[in-house]
Amino acid sequence: MRMLPLWRIGLCQRKHELVRAFLAPAKPRATLLRSVPAIYRLKVKAAAAVARMASAGGDEGRTRDPASNPKVVELRKCINKDAKDGWEKCWEEGLTPWDLGQTTPAVSGLVQSGSLPKGRVLIPGCGHGYDVVAMAGPDRYVVGLDISTSATEKAKALSSSLPNANQFTFVAGNFFTWQPTEKFDLIFDYTFFCAIDPCLRPAWAEKIKDLLKPEGELITLIMLVSDQEGGPPFNTTVADYEEVLTPVGFKAMVIEDNELAVKPRKGREKLARWKRISKQSSL
Repeated sequence: MRMLPLWRIGLCQRKHELVRAFLAPAKPRATLLRSVPAIYRLKVKAAAAVARMASAGGDEGRTRDPASNPKVVELRKCINKDAKDGWEKCWEEGLTPWDLGQTTPAVSGLVQSGSLPKGRVLIPGCGHGYDVVAMAGPDRYVVGLDISTSATEKAKALSSSLPNANQFTFVAGNFFTWQPTEKFDLIFDYTFFCAIDPCLRPAWAEKIKDLLKPEGELITLIMLVSDQEGGPPFNTTVADYEEVLTPVGFKAMVIEDNELAVKPRKGREKLARWKRISKQSSL
């Protein structure tokens, strides 16, 4: 097993209270829903076209250090100041530099490929729910989960009148303490793993395992971040996923470059598909 570097051990010790706060059940919080556009276009488009549209906005990820983006600096101040309610405040103030404002191109590609499992799907950290709506269909019921009530309420408002509205739902809750009534056939993670404190990554893997059905699939769109201090987003490599997923029974089936990444993130994302392997008898 790979040992944690000394700086990370120190980070975990200093942030003990932050971890406890994050794992604690979130308290209900009343929020005001901002006005939303009348037209909410979330239809699955050609992946290449979506990538071209998305590449026009935002400069996060153009450099190795996300802190070069002023919005990321403000995000970090907000989260580090209030571990429990910081994400809620960020959504209320529109401080969401990771949000593409539309379906993730790789999700469009996966849907069009026909390779996604059927059944129940979970997207933690779903935000405004673009990917939730894109994945939902007659063969897939998608649950979008986010710790921010503001995010999920806006997602509901934006998507409630869509033709496939009965094939998805949004839930405000803490991923680590949330207990659904049924397990999932697929979990999709993008900009969630890299947003949580590295101390919580083993707990993330355990929760993923608990939420998936035997032989269920995990798809991670990995945003590679390195050589920077602090977060979110925190330093993230493929090895970081392997370090926590392998011990709880996951096997990487595919790890490849995300060819559909938006321009600011080109060359800095990997698409990985993991299978939860059930224990087999030795007889």
